Amino acid sequence: MAGPLIGVSVVEFAGRGPGPFASMLLADMGASVTTIERREGQRHASDGHDLLLRGRRSIAIDLRKAAGVAIALDLVERADVLVEGHRPGVMERLGLGPDQCLVRSPSLVYARITGWGQDGELAARAGHDLNYIALSGALSLLGDADRPPKPPLNLLGNYAGGGMMLAFGIAAALVEARESGVGQVIDAAMVDGTALLTTLQWGEHAVGRLGPRGTNVMDGAAWYMATYETADRKFVAFAAGERAFRAEMIRRLGLADEIQVPADPGPDHGTDPAERTRIAAVIATKTREEWCEVFRESDACFAPVLSLDEAREHPHLRNRNTFVEIDGVAQPAPAPRFSRTQPRVRWGPVPVGAHTEEILQELGRGANEIEELSRDGVVRLAQKTMPTPK
Repeated sequence: MAGPLIGVSVVEFAGRGPGPFASMLLADMGASVTTIERREGQRHASDGHDLLLRGRRSIAIDLRKAAGVAIALDLVERADVLVEGHRPGVMERLGLGPDQCLVRSPSLVYARITGWGQDGELAARAGHDLNYIALSGALSLLGDADRPPKPPLNLLGNYAGGGMMLAFGIAAALVEARESGVGQVIDAAMVDGTALLTTLQWGEHAVGRLGPRGTNVMDGAAWYMATYETADRKFVAFAAGERAFRAEMIRRLGLADEIQVPADPGPDHGTDPAERTRIAAVIATKTREEWCEVFRESDACFAPVLSLDEAREHPHLRNRNTFVEIDGVAQPAPAPRFSRTQPRVRWGPVPVGAHTEEILQELGRGANEIEELSRDGVVRLAQKTMPTPK
């Protein structure tokens, strides 16, 4: 059986980052996702491998033309969800704002993702992932104590605080719409979503247990929650948060006579620089693979730090099929997993406008009208016939 969102129809207005990621999640879960792309649109430097675009169809429309907007509204009328990531006001100026779309589809979930949100003094300003996580307070928690905050790629703002929050909001709104029969607008802001991800740290802060960046157990201050370099200049990671796991770590490192793990460790346990230096010196005596053997079948909360290619080949991840290959391109498989309705990647990214003609036919446009729309620059037809999606 297909994924749990089979039967859900999504119209996505092309963008970058969190919107495409959310739409990918929906497509992986079985939703039918159609991406409306600019007629003259060109993908950024991914050479056709923008994996966030997997699993959906593409129609290329010029939304500056009334006929293009009419096509978009026809698609919206058939949809359960609309996803857009433009700055506030752009969709309204195009004639595709919530008021216009909810008239055509009263139960529509109109999902908007921005950095700053739909309102507030920064709503109209430009920004990127790093700006949003900076303002939320999250960035101040990341990195070493004696260095500037360290950006975590764009995983935290774009994808965790943005795309995943948007997909969660869409799923929640779909459930409500099916009960009420009435749609609504989702205002998902990366600054809000990233702030929500720091809920635990706000609790620690409230009772005075959250120190400056780089001084807390979870941000690398403790030797048992840290990474270390091995003899072959690779790395291993420990996350031995509980006493029993720390004791196992120290025992397997051969340091039980030198480093004590008290029965009732205090809040500063594990932060002695001398102990960390000693552990680092020991780990530097063996290769990463040798340490993997030492800690095999161990509860020391140990893992090698793997590259992307190495992760794909790790036996545990191979056994779980954590990565799949689509059209010759390795990539993460859909997650999470379900007992009956397993998600899957149906096909990889397709060229801009690959399904324009097919979609227009589904909307009732005849061959002559499609040819006229193409000639007038309203739509862009594919240069070649695409294979039938899986």
